[in-house]
Amino acid sequence: MYPPELIQPMKEDLTRVGFQQLETASEVDASIPGSKGVALVVVNSVCGCAAGNLRPGVKLSLDQEGKKPDHLLTVFAGVDTEATQQARKYFLPFPPSSPSVALFKDGKLVHFLERHNIEGATAAMIAENLAVAYDEFC
Repeated sequence: MYPPELIQPMKEDLTRVGFQQLETASEVDASIPGSKGVALVVVNSVCGCAAGNLRPGVKLSLDQEGKKPDHLLTVFAGVDTEATQQARKYFLPFPPSSPSVALFKDGKLVHFLERHNIEGATAAMIAENLAVAYDEFC
């Protein structure tokens, strides 16, 4: 388990811009499958690609003009284990991946970025990928 003082700034990087932190399986179940509209779910992580690529890219995607998701949700891999495991059930057929980003429309998975899509990408590339998905599904 990571020390809370290490993780808190990483969680706040997303909650500060409106993401709801899901910490239990029941919070995940109440938020993803029955969601109306479009839900963006970020699996946050302590890894460098989450700090350098994922979180900046996700935030940039929300700053751009155009359509946006209705719900912003996040779980933290390696910290909120129960919530992350439950969220990953909704990501099937994709294998567990940290970090990752899922887009749901009316509770159905419609777009997914795995770690390998994030590691070599810039924040701008991630933002563009998500903006295209927002245009299609929001």
